Amino acid sequence: MSAHTVISEGKIMHQLLLTASTGGVELDFPSWLRITHFINFIMMGFLIRSGWEVLASHPRLYWNNQCTPGSEWLKFTKDKVSTVPGEFTARDDQRRLSPLISLPGNGQIGLGRAWHALVTFIWIANGLVYVSLLFLTGQWRRIVPTSWDIIPQAWESIQIYAGFQIPSIEHFQPYDALQQIMYFTVVFIVAPLMIATGPIMSPAFCGRFPGYVRLFRNRQTARSIHFLGMAFYCVFTVIHVALVFVVHPQYNIAHMMLNKPYNEVDAAQFAQAVTMLIGGIVFAVALWIFASYWSLRDLRFTQTFIWGLTQPIRNVLLDRISSRQVQKKTFTDADISPFHWVNTRPPTERESTEWNRLKEHEFVDYRLELGGLVKESKSLSIDELKQLGKEVNITMHTCMQGWTGIAKWEGVRLRDVLALVEKTDEARYVMVTSFGHVGHTYDGRPTEPYYECLDISMAMEDETILAWGMNDKPLPDVYGGPLRLRADSMHGYKMVKWVQKIEWIKDYHDVGDGQGGSREDSGLQHFDARA
Repeated sequence: MSAHTVISEGKIMHQLLLTASTGGVELDFPSWLRITHFINFIMMGFLIRSGWEVLASHPRLYWNNQCTPGSEWLKFTKDKVSTVPGEFTARDDQRRLSPLISLPGNGQIGLGRAWHALVTFIWIANGLVYVSLLFLTGQWRRIVPTSWDIIPQAWESIQIYAGFQIPSIEHFQPYDALQQIMYFTVVFIVAPLMIATGPIMSPAFCGRFPGYVRLFRNRQTARSIHFLGMAFYCVFTVIHVALVFVVHPQYNIAHMMLNKPYNEVDAAQFAQAVTMLIGGIVFAVALWIFASYWSLRDLRFTQTFIWGLTQPIRNVLLDRISSRQVQKKTFTDADISPFHWVNTRPPTERESTEWNRLKEHEFVDYRLELGGLVKESKSLSIDELKQLGKEVNITMHTCMQGWTGIAKWEGVRLRDVLALVEKTDEARYVMVTSFGHVGHTYDGRPTEPYYECLDISMAMEDETILAWGMNDKPLPDVYGGPLRLRADSMHGYKMVKWVQKIEWIKDYHDVGDGQGGSREDSGLQHFDARA
């Protein structure tokens, strides 16, 4: 009897045992399995690379919502943070990654978040198809353990791999016990955990459902868990791809790529299978890098294109959600952060001579301008604003960079201020303009006063206020004194500091670069900051 006959008979016997042990279902590699697996591989690359882009904007991870410097459990920076607010800002802490590493790269956090949102929807949809077909076809047995015997079998595999050896082919049905446990963990534990922690990154979701957030302890713990899931995927992917080429490659590669048993594949077909596998990996890597450079080639087009694709889904899932931190009494004085990050500095003399003049006189002459598409404009001093009522909100500030901070904000609801003027019928948005300037412009033109636009629903929310106080003191300059916008359903960049004027406008597309605000115009975020 020839050696080839012995191997062939061994393969046949292994397949017979495999079919018998899986309820009569042959655990092969049907086309739907190979397609969804490849799509998942591509999408995971996009998610990881865009996740790195977001992480690089605040390369610190915490277990607490206060994000106090020194309380990080992990950081990817050597920068020392001054505890004097404004001396070292969150913007100073941001890192720029190469487009070869992250998506899109070059510190474009807004586009990084946009890519992450778009790919998440595709990844989840593909995952639902994959899991559904697993159970509809009986292929679930390939990754779902059906006996506790898998534990000692997996330990045996670990010992074999630790000795730099490979388990015999009989261990693979179509995977060995260790692989089966790992695949089950990836599909049914880590993936759902990533999906479950993802929405907590939204300030609106986090503020609306504090009970859900507490399932993961707090927002920063959820962010850390999300990071650990990403790290697990990175390690798993590298090991998984490496083992494909190391562990019985003649059997595994042919089976995976051509869905044929090894004994039915000749040398030419095996070479074809290897070429297909390597070609698929090269294609995925090239696609990841292409997406980065394509995004950077025309930032504005990328911004509007990606957000346009996700807008219908966000309209249903996020845009109708608003924060309820005050109503639900999510935080108390005991939760107030001893240090609160800030990512901008007060207006310079060059940016605003007027603000600096007002500051010299402790803002006694400050007046808020209220106008735009109204029947009659008004202006109000801080004292006049205080006469409209006082709201004291202890809320968590959520920055799109990733850090959070809890503070007590004292002010008046924006809707009560807007009620002082009668808007015209065509007024549909509220524009808030700062004495300060945007850090940079999209096309390199001279910087302009910072502004952000709110739709009517956001302007009328309970937690949308004009704050003149912070933590029982007058609002410090670095945090936006004498008056700043607070809108806790949105990320911090929408909460304009050093407010100069508030105007009713017809359409945000008619202002600035038409994207809804200075950060949207220059930083390439999107108009709605709930996500």
